[in-house]
Amino acid sequence: MTDVLRRGRASLALSFLAQGVAFALLVTRIPAIQDRYGVSDALLPAFLAAVPVLAGVGSVMTERLVKRIAPSRVLRWSQPVVLLALLGVGAGERMVELGVALAAFGLAVGALDASMNMLGVSLQRSYGRSIMLSFHAAYSLGGIVGASLAWVGAHWELALVVSYLPVVVVLLPAALVGSRWYVDGDVGREKVAEGSGESGPVVFKWLLPLCLVMTFAYIGDSTVSNWSAKYLQDVLGSSEQMATVPYNVYMVTTLLGRAIGDFGVRRFGAVVVVRGGALVAAAGFAVVAAAPGAWVGMAGFTLVGVGLCVLVPQTFAAAGRLFPGASDTAVARLNVFNYVGFLIGSPLVGALGDAWSYRGAMLVPMVLVLVTLGYARSFAAQPDRYGDGHERPRTADVGRGSNGL
Repeated sequence: MTDVLRRGRASLALSFLAQGVAFALLVTRIPAIQDRYGVSDALLPAFLAAVPVLAGVGSVMTERLVKRIAPSRVLRWSQPVVLLALLGVGAGERMVELGVALAAFGLAVGALDASMNMLGVSLQRSYGRSIMLSFHAAYSLGGIVGASLAWVGAHWELALVVSYLPVVVVLLPAALVGSRWYVDGDVGREKVAEGSGESGPVVFKWLLPLCLVMTFAYIGDSTVSNWSAKYLQDVLGSSEQMATVPYNVYMVTTLLGRAIGDFGVRRFGAVVVVRGGALVAAAGFAVVAAAPGAWVGMAGFTLVGVGLCVLVPQTFAAAGRLFPGASDTAVARLNVFNYVGFLIGSPLVGALGDAWSYRGAMLVPMVLVLVTLGYARSFAAQPDRYGDGHERPRTADVGRGSNGL
C-alpha cells in the first residue's frame, strides 16, 4: 500500500472525526442555544428542521459541483465553513444571526457529508478491501468527544462561544493541513468505462433500495438520539441521571461496532453483515418495547447501536460498487436520504407515542429495520468482491492527491 493511500486514509479519518465533534457540539447544546437566543418551543422545531433540509440542498449542490471540481476540494473548503458556522452559532446575539449561522452550517454539512463519503468510497475501491466502516468509526469517536465537551460546557455553565472557540481553534487548522493529503481516486469521477455495462448514469430505480435502507437506518438512529432519554425516564421510570446513559452507550457501541465491522465484511461479505446488523437492531428495538425496567431498556438500546452501526457505511459502499463509473453522483443522491430519515424519525415516533404509546412507537423503527432484510442483496459485491477473501486489484489512480487539483 502506497504512502499516498495511507496519508489519504488518515487525513480523511481526521475529517470524519472533526465532523463528528462539530455536529455533536451543536445538537447536544440545543437547550443552551435556545436560551441564548430566546427561541420559543414553538419556533425551535422550525430551526432544527431547517438544518437537515438545507443539508439535503447542499448534498444536491455537491453532486453538480463534483462534475467540475474534485470532491477533495469541496471537502477542503466545506469543513472550515462548518466549523466557523458552529462558532457563529455560539457567538451571535440576535435570532437573525442564529438563522444565518444555522443556514451556513446546514448547507456546508450537506456538502461535507457528501464529499467525505465520495472520497471514502473511492479510497475503499483503491484499497480493494472494506475500509468504509473505519471512517464512520472516526465519526462516532468524534461524536463521543463532542458530546463530552458539551457536557463539560454545560456542567461548568460556560458560554457557548467559550465552549466552541477552543474546538474550532484546534480543528480548523488541523483540517486544513490534513486536506493536503486527500486522495481523489479516478473511480469517483463521472466517466463511463468503454464497453462496461456497470458504469454510466445513476439509474434511480437501482439506487432506490439503498435509499430506503439509508432512510430506515436514520429513522432508527434519530429514535435513539431523540427519544431514548425520555423513554427511559417517562416509560420505564428511570432517574433523570440514568436517562442520559443510553445515548452515550449507543455511541460507544456504534464506535466499537464500526471499528471491527470492516473485518466482518472482509470475512463474511457485506450482505451477511448487513443482514446481521438489521436483525440485531430489530431485536434491540423489540427489547426496548417490551422492557420491564430501565436496565433492560438500556440493554435494548445497546443492541440497537450494535446493529445499526454497520448499515450506513455499507450503504455508501454499496452505492459505489453499484455505480463504479458514477459513484460521486450515487453517493450525493444517497446522502440526501440521510436527512430524510432524520426528518421523519423523531416526529414519527413522537406522534405515535402521543397518539398511541411510546412502547408501540418503538415497534415502528423495528419493522422498518427488518424491511432492510429484503434489500440485503443490493449490498452484494458487484465487480469488486469486497470480503469473501476476494480482493480486487488496486487499479485506481492514486498517484495524485488533492494538492494539484
